[in-house]
This record gives sequence, structure tokens and C-alpha cells, in this order.
Amino acid sequence: MSLHHVVTGRHDGPAVVLSGSLGSALEMWDANVPALEEHFRVVRYDTRGHGRSPVLPGPTTIDALADDLVTLLDEVGADRAHLVGLSLGGMTALRVAARNPERVDRLAVLCTSAHLGPARNWTDRAALVRAEGTRAVAEAVVQRWFTPAYGDRARWEAMVAATPAEGYAGCCEAIAAMDQRADLHRITVPTLAIAGADDPATPPHHLEEIADSVQDGRLLVVPQAAHLANAEQPARISAAIIDHLTKESRS
Repeated sequence: MSLHHVVTGRHDGPAVVLSGSLGSALEMWDANVPALEEHFRVVRYDTRGHGRSPVLPGPTTIDALADDLVTLLDEVGADRAHLVGLSLGGMTALRVAARNPERVDRLAVLCTSAHLGPARNWTDRAALVRAEGTRAVAEAVVQRWFTPAYGDRARWEAMVAATPAEGYAGCCEAIAAMDQRADLHRITVPTLAIAGADDPATPPHHLEEIADSVQDGRLLVVPQAAHLANAEQPARISAAIIDHLTKESRS
């Protein structure tokens, strides 16, 4: 199985893989890519069941999403890469960093969590989108993605609504079953945990727990940003990611 992906930037640069949110396509990183391309070989991809990646039969788990990401690294010829993930993408990146540490150079996770209960919220949402489609949740999802001051919501609602119902629902069930808290200590690579100060979905304490639990973690809380902080504050987020991925290892 091959995920839809796009590779841009410096062909001779270190690889950085961008893994996106539930209900998004790889275009969610558009505002960050130009700055990242100056330093890295940038790999963006659509999560299984999202964007132009296939919807696969059977249950979706965080381990399955991690397997997909490792397979993508093989496909693009990256023995090791920096992983940058937001929300579901952050959960996936955390799993790869804990389970396949030999494949990860540095890690940046945004607006995510190692455990995001209660599970019933996710199984109920999965049932809703299977019954009524992703358009039924698009407006509510995007309300959590941005602060009230942010405009141009229509294209983001269209992105969520275009996500296949089964792809979205399967990933909801993966989140419902996920609890990575006991494995965070296994993550040894330098890790930047970025929170949106106004994020109602994964408030800053979720990122603080990650930063405190990994072996080399740091927390950054970005003001005037909700769940899709990379799109609402692209300059601040891009600069923080570049600084983290390019700085010398801390003693």
C-alpha cells in the first residue's frame, strides 16, 4: 500500500516528514512548506483514508498508522528522518519514535496528545460520519481548529467534508483505543511539543505531559492559536520547527 505523498525542497537536505490532522489532506501544511523547503527535503503525505490516499478495509490503529509512516520512509529512501506531526499526525509520530527509534532524528509534535479520551466521544463521532458523512462534522471540527479571529474557514470545512467517511471513522476509532502514556519515556530523540494556547481539543497540558515524559523534551505554547496552530500562526510555528530541527544537540 502506497500513501499519496509529495516530496519537495532540497534534494540534498535532511528529510522531514509532515503528518497531518484527522480530517485533513497534505495541503494543511501549505503555509509552512516554503520556509521548510529552504532547509529540508520535505515529505508531505495524506493519511490512509484521507485526501488521495486509499481507504483500507479493516480496523485502523495507531500502530497501523505508524506502519504506514515507516513504509513511506522506505519508499522515499529515508533511513532516518525528522518527524513533524499535528494532532493525529503527532500521535503517529510519537508511536514511530517510541517503537522505531532508529528511523527518527528529531521529533516535533503539535496540538496532540498521548491519550485523548473519553473513548466514547470518538466512537460516537465515527458512528455519526458513517451514518451522515464527514460533512456532518465539518463545521464543528473547524470551529475547534481556529480561534474566533481567524477567517477563511470555508476551504477548511471543504477539506474535512471531502474526507472519506470510512477513512475518518477508522482514524476516530484509532484515537479512541490509543494510550501511549506508558511509552513516552522510550522516546529518546530531542522532542519539541508545541501547543496552541487557545486549543480546545488538545489544551497545553497535553503537550506539557509529552514534553515532561520523553527523555529530551521541550514545551512551546503559541499564543493566538487553536488546534491547527501551524495554519493560524505559520511564521511562528515554522521558525520554531526549523530552529528545533537544525540546532546542535543539547548537552
